[in-house]
Amino acid sequence: MNLYRPDTDPKYQHGGVPNPPSDSDGLVISPDTSRSERLPEGQHRTPKWPVLHAGRVPDVDLDSWSLRICGLVDQESVWSLEEFRQLPRTRVFGDFHCVTAWSRLGNLWEGVSVPWLLKQVGLRPEAKFARILAADDEWTTNVPVASLLEEDVVLADSHDGQPLDADHGGPVRLVVPRLFAWKSAKWIRVIEFTTDDQPGYWEQLGYHNVGDPWKGQRYRDDPDWLASH
Repeated sequence: MNLYRPDTDPKYQHGGVPNPPSDSDGLVISPDTSRSERLPEGQHRTPKWPVLHAGRVPDVDLDSWSLRICGLVDQESVWSLEEFRQLPRTRVFGDFHCVTAWSRLGNLWEGVSVPWLLKQVGLRPEAKFARILAADDEWTTNVPVASLLEEDVVLADSHDGQPLDADHGGPVRLVVPRLFAWKSAKWIRVIEFTTDDQPGYWEQLGYHNVGDPWKGQRYRDDPDWLASH
């Protein structure tokens, strides 16, 4: 039997909740980390870095990986992994809340700012929602545009100073600190902007279309859907 040993886990948070790094260059501090109570109702803190996803971990070919932003933008764009890594970098210090009730507080993400990217492609005013596609069997989730425009939203390839591994969504995952973690899609490949809300994998199974942990938005908010299930 293999027993979990925190002393051998480099991502285990020993002691209290981490503080933001003293080096503030290019650092965005998510406002939720300034709350006097860091845990939304129903959540508990874990010092571990849990692995949780719907299905398999995809075998992502790094040479062919690309990120595409399309739909209601002025300039549809595609970046290879090498091109992505050459874009301006940002760091985000934020909390991470899983709908299964655990929260990992004080994460340091590094990657490319989503609001910055959307300025480059020219997000159109009629774009109200984003459809996020991942590499694992076309898994999707939906995110309101307003949530993606928050300054702490990042396409991350690094977590707590280490490259993002495949179990946690590497080579690149979306991180939306102010929403439940299923909205922070792993193995991201496409961000498509639309006028209409298109529920994704978990949303079609009954999860909330927005997923704000501070509003208790765990499950679907459509009364007609709830009545039929």
